[in-house]
Amino acid sequence: MQHRFERASLAPYGLAVDDVKIVADRVQIRLRSRLRSGSCPDCGRQSQRVQSRNVRRPADLPLSGRRVELTIVARRFWCDAVLCGRRIFCEQFDNGVLARYGRRTQRLETIVHHLGLALGGRPAAAFADRLMVPVSNDTLLRVVRRRIADQNDELTVIGIDDFAFRRGQTYGTIVCDLERRKPVTLLPDRALDTSRSWLAEHQSISIVA
Repeated sequence: MQHRFERASLAPYGLAVDDVKIVADRVQIRLRSRLRSGSCPDCGRQSQRVQSRNVRRPADLPLSGRRVELTIVARRFWCDAVLCGRRIFCEQFDNGVLARYGRRTQRLETIVHHLGLALGGRPAAAFADRLMVPVSNDTLLRVVRRRIADQNDELTVIGIDDFAFRRGQTYGTIVCDLERRKPVTLLPDRALDTSRSWLAEHQSISIVA
C-alpha cells in the first residue's frame, strides 16, 4: 500500500510548513507558528497585533541523507495591556520544540545529548559529523552539563564511572542516578578525593555502584 507523503510531518510540534526546497545536498524548510496570537511574557495577555517579523535558523536533524536548513518566521507583537511595562514582545515556541535562545531544535538537542553521554567529547563530535550533525566537542559537553544542571532530584542510588572528555587524553567521572536512569553530574577528574568531596555534599546517597 502506498502512503502519501505529508509536508506537515517535517515540522516540529506546533509549527506549520510554508515551503520546502531541495537545493543540492540540503533541504530548506520554511516554518511558522500555527497559533494566531502570542502571549506577553510579562503580563500573559494575548495579542494578534503584529509589529514585525524576524527569522530564526536553528539546526535540525538530517533528512534522507541531506542536511536540513530550517527558517522559522517569528512574529513580534504589540502588548496592549495598559499596566504592562512591555510594549513589544517576540513570539516564543514550545520549549519541547525550540528553547528561547536555542540554536538547535529540541529533537536534535536530545540526539546531541545522548551522543555526548555515550561517547564523550571528541569521539562523539567525530561520530556526529558522520551522522550529518555538525557539532563541536565543546558543544557536546555543554549540552550534557546543561541537561544535568536542570535536574534537582534527591539521590539515593548512584553509579560512578569514567567519562572521556578527550579519549586517551583527558578523563573525568560521570555520576548517574540508577533509580531514574539518567546522569547527575560530570566531575573534572578521576581522583578519589574529588569523588569523596562530591559525595560528602549529597548525604541522601545510600548506595554507590
